[in-house]
Amino acid sequence: MKTSFEFFPPRTEKGKQNLAQVRQELSVIQPDYFSVTFGAGGTTQDATLETILNIQKNDTIPAAPHLSCIGSEKENIIELLDQYKAAGVNRIVALRGDIPSGVRDIGDFHYANELVEFIKTHYNEQFHIEVAAYPEMHPQAKNIHADLQHFANKVKTGADSAITQYFYNADAYFRFVDDIEKLGINIPITPGIMPITNYAQLVRFSQMCGAEIPKWILERLKLYENDLDALSAFGTEVVTNLCQTLKSQGVESFHFYSMNRSQPSLDIAKTVL
Repeated sequence: MKTSFEFFPPRTEKGKQNLAQVRQELSVIQPDYFSVTFGAGGTTQDATLETILNIQKNDTIPAAPHLSCIGSEKENIIELLDQYKAAGVNRIVALRGDIPSGVRDIGDFHYANELVEFIKTHYNEQFHIEVAAYPEMHPQAKNIHADLQHFANKVKTGADSAITQYFYNADAYFRFVDDIEKLGINIPITPGIMPITNYAQLVRFSQMCGAEIPKWILERLKLYENDLDALSAFGTEVVTNLCQTLKSQGVESFHFYSMNRSQPSLDIAKTVL
């Protein structure tokens, strides 16, 4: 069974110290890699590079930087990738990224498939390229058919595997896998797993990214909103059951959105190892 964990780049010394501790705690199960998010339009790009280089230097777990193409120029992408190559990084999570508010010039790339093709053209097989997948459809897609075609374009231009947006309905994942197989696509699709630890935060994230929270889950989260212990226990049970369902039907890898915390993801990950 394969696992990986996603972090956001810390901006304060306290945040950096916390993340170093989190990485150490997660390393006990020997995940395949740690990924680090990347803000579109330059918001956290330097911090991403710093965090990736720190992981590569100090951890035994490989680092995988996210790379968003919106707001980026080809020269900037080359400069970053050259630094990652020199540091021994061999996995990239290639994304389109969100368009920052008020930005008209979105750079040299418009879609993730263009970034994937650019990386493959300039670096051949230097990097294993992960891309995003949306079992419940990308929130900006016109329809499910268009969304599947966008995903197929990323694969055709060189994507090696994919990580999904988080979901709480296993059927959405299996339906997506079936749909892409009908398009002749057979790259590994790793489900993205989001632990449930905070009601308001989860609702906000889900509204932004288009992830559905089933009503039976949402109503219980409302009930436990002010009882963090009960909410955490319920959330762990729900997400653990989801992972067990996925595993029972052949899923062999899981990517955890850790939110720079170790215990919620670790508790769930240990149940599927």
